[in-house]
Amino acid sequence: MKLLLVGISHRTAPVEIRERVDFNVRGLPEALTSLASRGSAKEAVIVSTCNRAEVYVACDDAGAARADVSRFITEFTEVPQGHVEPHLQEFVDLDAAKHLFRVAAGLDSLVVGEPQILGQVKEAHTAAAETRTTGPVLNRLFHSSFAVGKRVRTETSLGSGAVSVSYAAVALAKKIFGDLSGRNVAVIGAGEMGKLTALHMKTQGVHRMTIVSRTMAHAARTAQAIGGASAAPWAELDTVLGGSDIVISATGAAQPILTKAHLEQIMRPRRNRPLFIIDIALPRDVEAAAGEIEQVFLYNIDDLQATVRENLARRASEVTRAESIVDEELAKFAAWFRSRGAIPTLVALRQRFEAIRRSELERLDFKLSALPPDARARVDEITHLIVEKLLLTPTEQLKSGDAESVGAYAEALTRLFALSDDDAASNVEPFHRDRRRQPR
Repeated sequence: MKLLLVGISHRTAPVEIRERVDFNVRGLPEALTSLASRGSAKEAVIVSTCNRAEVYVACDDAGAARADVSRFITEFTEVPQGHVEPHLQEFVDLDAAKHLFRVAAGLDSLVVGEPQILGQVKEAHTAAAETRTTGPVLNRLFHSSFAVGKRVRTETSLGSGAVSVSYAAVALAKKIFGDLSGRNVAVIGAGEMGKLTALHMKTQGVHRMTIVSRTMAHAARTAQAIGGASAAPWAELDTVLGGSDIVISATGAAQPILTKAHLEQIMRPRRNRPLFIIDIALPRDVEAAAGEIEQVFLYNIDDLQATVRENLARRASEVTRAESIVDEELAKFAAWFRSRGAIPTLVALRQRFEAIRRSELERLDFKLSALPPDARARVDEITHLIVEKLLLTPTEQLKSGDAESVGAYAEALTRLFALSDDDAASNVEPFHRDRRRQPR
């Protein structure tokens, strides 16, 4: 069985291609069912996020599957093959496993250490499991990737610290207020950056969020997109600010919309209640001198970007350790993956030995028939244990070798013991049945 990955990511394709190659538009279950019906993939999982669309399959023929998966991607997403093909990347066997492990660890993300990706990988596997397109190979692969992600989270600081302006704003707010639950937030402006920062604030359980814009329709639309927020007209800006603990300002105004004098008026009735202002607009929305007001904590986009750079540098120092974890878990998966190549030969060898054992017992049945039942059972047990011991070393050698040695050992055993192709291709189930019959 071969392991294959075909897909695109932010490293290989521009955003205009990535947003079109989105399996979530028609649904992952539909995509998985469609891929499974093509027959080239024995198992399949699709990881589809805003920054990647990757198809993982277990297959018999990687070359044929690669061509089929490529056609599937273009046909299912209805994007011309000529637009997608130049951006596709392909990994086979352990290279595919290592790629997934790095994805789950956050090492292949647009922002290194991105915490959401591990959850997205888990959701992709869950969707495939529910659609019944997974199997032993991809189940083992994805569960191993979960272990990688968990170890990187717990054993390194790769995911710590805000590495986007919006996350940095939340981190600074928590430094000032601690727990943000119960706090009131005002967002001035209905643009994308303000909305993104508001969404991150919302995850912290803020009490109330109000969107203020010069265009009420824009404010209402942004409030609806955030969910649980309300909209207010520009005329009510001072009232909204007076009742807020945190202000996010991100308008496109050419001049400051909040001066020092203006904020002094707003602060007078607050009775020293602090006001945290995040000015992420360019040009700035808040006059720099406003930061001199007592209990006003003003941060602009430069302050936030400095925090981001500092945290990115800290994460970079953790990359080496995270890569080591990937390599450690890859070695474990590689040992298991290589051992699967030996299973048909081991099954055939075990069946051959067992057939000889039973044949000899049957040949000597006339001599053994005089023995009492417990003695005959003991003979059966002893001969079974002899077979087990004879097979122990070949089994271990086959399972522990690299791909080249496994192939050489398998070929040698097939020739030495005249194992037929039919025997070597037998299902692994007889091997498990024999083990269950082993006397205790």
